[in-house]
Amino acid sequence: MIAFLQGRLLEKHPNQAIVDVQGVGYDVAIPVSTFSALPAAGAEVRLRIHTHVREDALALFGFYTPEEKLLFEKLIGISGIGPRLAITVLSGLPVVDLIASIRGSEVARLVRIPGVGKKTAERIVLELRDKIAGMGGAPAAAGAAADRPPALSEVEYDVLSALVNLGCQRPAAEAAIRKAGAAGAGAEFEPLFRKSLELVR
Repeated sequence: MIAFLQGRLLEKHPNQAIVDVQGVGYDVAIPVSTFSALPAAGAEVRLRIHTHVREDALALFGFYTPEEKLLFEKLIGISGIGPRLAITVLSGLPVVDLIASIRGSEVARLVRIPGVGKKTAERIVLELRDKIAGMGGAPAAAGAAADRPPALSEVEYDVLSALVNLGCQRPAAEAAIRKAGAAGAGAEFEPLFRKSLELVR
């Protein structure tokens, strides 16, 4: 099983990285926090990998920090939470805030993550509250991608892509990004993404 990849970053998107390892391109699903921490395309990158095997598919999920991977694996151990939803949960809040929300039984905060209903949020708190002792994390640095519509900056397009991948409707996501920018969320990816996620509802 693949547990670690080191190679050249060919492409990066808010939910995907393609890593060239000695001529083989690996398609890796990633959370927003990992995207934010990745270097520019063409640079050397190291990712911790969770290999998910099903009867009809093999999928790779990549993480920049050990905390992200550990929390992901704890999330998919919960009944009803698959890898894709676990990535969405990790994208919905910074790792430190997600851990704090679970420890503090903040169900209302967890249900604000797209795709997470009240029962799922309650299950996350119930099953993980006592299993994340000692876990922590740090906010990641900002990142950007190349292609974008004319009306949006590179960072705004990355935020839009991330919100749409999380299940938000594109018009609502675009409006939230503009509001977040007007509210002083800044030009870096992660602060703008977090503020836009708050406003998209």
